[in-house]
Amino acid sequence: MTCDEVAEVIDALAAGEVTPSADMSAHLSSCAACGESLQTARAIDGLLRSRSVPAPPAQFTSRVVNRIHRATWRREQIVDGIFNAAMIAAAMIVVSGVGIALGRSGVSLLSRDAVQMFDAGLRAAAQKVAPSLPLYAGAAGLIAVALGLWWWASDSAAL
Repeated sequence: MTCDEVAEVIDALAAGEVTPSADMSAHLSSCAACGESLQTARAIDGLLRSRSVPAPPAQFTSRVVNRIHRATWRREQIVDGIFNAAMIAAAMIVVSGVGIALGRSGVSLLSRDAVQMFDAGLRAAAQKVAPSLPLYAGAAGLIAVALGLWWWASDSAAL
């Protein structure tokens, strides 16, 4: 057994956590430096055990847990921000790629014509419906008044 091997377990020996083997006991009795280290470690251990343990401040645990939660939340916010920025950048790249592909393939001309046709159809339908709008508004108002009276009458009858 060497001094380095004994030095690794000297604190555990002093605390009584480890029982020395025969080789270790022989080394401790023959080596003055290791024996003295063991005695010093035992003295320190005894002093530490004899001291009273101070009580933690009030709300110590809750403060520490709150700090941990805050730090974790901040890290998660940073990770979420980076993830969201990456997703936005990826979406912009995809939209740009689709736009470029449509522009080069000529499909955008077809879609522009389809939008123009849809717009013309909407305008024609709006021109046909426009003269009837006052009639529809009056009918909707009449229905709203009838429903309001019915609600009021049923609520008054319940009292």
